[in-house]
Amino acid sequence: MTRFTFPAAEAAATPNEPGRLSARIFALGTFEARWYAPEGSDPQTPHTRDEAYVVVSGRGTFFCAGTRAPFGPGDMLWVPAGAEHRFEDFTPDFATWVIFYGPEGGEG
Repeated sequence: MTRFTFPAAEAAATPNEPGRLSARIFALGTFEARWYAPEGSDPQTPHTRDEAYVVVSGRGTFFCAGTRAPFGPGDMLWVPAGAEHRFEDFTPDFATWVIFYGPEGGEG
């Protein structure tokens, strides 16, 4: 049976995959939804595909490709493939959906 809803509380309870900083919640074709809730610092490195974040809870500063901007619940953040990015000075309750999509190397 195909699922169409993915509650945040369920995603938050899903363990991260071994060797990954996030939990894979759903994937279809090039679309992949993950749950990311770093603790203390954000050690990510650039990714090979475009991605979007939808902030569920928490506040902080988002760094992407040399630019910093504040973020909070409900905000969407976009990262082109290969861009250096990270979350900085975020609150302990920070959690976000991560959406990877498109081909390796990005769409644009």
